[in-house]
Amino acid sequence: MSKSISIFDTTLRDGTQGEGVSLSADDKLKIAKKLDELGVSYIEGGIPGSNSKDIEFFKRVGQLGLNAKITAFGSTRRKDSIADQDANLNRIIESGAQAATLVGKSWDFHVHTALQTTLEENLAMIYDSVAYLKRKGLEVIFDAEHFFDGYKNNPEYAVAVLKKAKEAGADWLVMCDTNGGTLPHEIGSIVAAFHASVPDANLGIHTHNDCELAVANTLSAVQAGARQVQGTINGYGERCGNANLCSIIPNLQLKLGYECIGEERLKQLTNTARYVSEIANVNMPVNQPYVGNAAFAHKGGIHVSAILRDSRTYEHIVPEWVGNKQRVLVSDLAGQSNIVSKAQDMGLDFDPANEQSRKVIDKIKDLEHQGYTFEAADASLELLLREAGGEMKELFAFESFKMLVEKTAGQPVVSEAFVKLNVAGNNVYTAAEGNGPVNALDNALRKALVQYFPAIKEMHLSDYKVRVLDEKDATAAKVRVLIESRDINNSWNTVGVSGNVIEASWEALVDSMRYALLGQALNERDAQESPASEQRGLVNH
Repeated sequence: MSKSISIFDTTLRDGTQGEGVSLSADDKLKIAKKLDELGVSYIEGGIPGSNSKDIEFFKRVGQLGLNAKITAFGSTRRKDSIADQDANLNRIIESGAQAATLVGKSWDFHVHTALQTTLEENLAMIYDSVAYLKRKGLEVIFDAEHFFDGYKNNPEYAVAVLKKAKEAGADWLVMCDTNGGTLPHEIGSIVAAFHASVPDANLGIHTHNDCELAVANTLSAVQAGARQVQGTINGYGERCGNANLCSIIPNLQLKLGYECIGEERLKQLTNTARYVSEIANVNMPVNQPYVGNAAFAHKGGIHVSAILRDSRTYEHIVPEWVGNKQRVLVSDLAGQSNIVSKAQDMGLDFDPANEQSRKVIDKIKDLEHQGYTFEAADASLELLLREAGGEMKELFAFESFKMLVEKTAGQPVVSEAFVKLNVAGNNVYTAAEGNGPVNALDNALRKALVQYFPAIKEMHLSDYKVRVLDEKDATAAKVRVLIESRDINNSWNTVGVSGNVIEASWEALVDSMRYALLGQALNERDAQESPASEQRGLVNH
């Protein structure tokens, strides 16, 4: 039996049916290019003619020169009609796609209730549609919608649907758990039974995550004989989502020994997942397996102490195999091993027995007690550790800032910030407006620094979060501000805490600027010490 699995990505079609997911034609083209680099076999682009975005996608995707087969989605011909006169089928042909995904009913309940036709007419609709597309030279992937529900209700008819599609020339027969309610042992036994009865059929699996079993169900189907896997990046999709290819691919390749996308391309998995997340503007769950930011993060002191000896103690794979990396979190639950590990990652000589090092550890613990958190603010932590190690050259000194917020009836709020700094021995005083106090402060601080540090132009704030630390104090409560900043290549996070949200924001904002300039300073230092060596960039947190 072949150990090669064909990966069919439907992020651009089924994935966009998920709540909060919306992609422009340009977005879809960017993602298609990224998926092709990852090495998927099929990229389902959408439904030709259904909307302007999909029309534009199919018109332009051919210019990308992708290796993956671009697939157009559609349903079988309408009841009591002729396939070659069906508008949807003809749009698939006109799209220029190399393959067609044709969906048809395999649950008798749906045939009677949704299509309101006979079982015999449904079989004719499937046969005519597949045969028509095959005559036009397309590869046809037949998706048997609600196959497992149909099989459990009327196995003879569900099987007849797949056999009819095969008889018409379908290249793949894909069994769909459309409602996501089937369990892994059921999936396995049903796929195995059909595979035994039609051993020469190319079988695929398409599952949904309504019971949080889409990945498990997919693995079960593959072990029972399926050789095409349909899913989406990050599990995007309608209701609870589709099967998550970011978990399926490494599980198949690393755990079960199947060939999906190759060893080198697997290293692009984390980057691909995060890229798609950014384009879709949907935050990735921090604890997403394999590719999440916390997938290989360690917090407990005992865990960290162990992984410093051998990472296999608390990691089921090498993170770099999927393009991720090990992270050590620093918090009040952690021991000194965590801080030592972070310092080592930065190349610092940090001896926990040293008095200065102990002071830093105590300071971090004290800051945590005040409400700071360094789990999601590695940049602020690195600044603390480098200051303790005497590596921080203070590039600018804060003197004061002032805020003006004005609201006039019938007019939007106007925010203006005034910032006074000392930069390289020069007093700098700037003012700037913004669409809010934090934006005004950001603009004023940039204005003051950019003439001395042009690299500031390359960075921008990408996320801003405020958390109330003690709700019982109401408006007088302390707040914690987390800021994420980005440049062309990297992102980093900083934290500030205060009873005043503006002061907390300022603290996180200043750390963000200092960290950006730290990256530049260390690059310059490395270039002087070893010009031929690879320069250090900003740490990607």
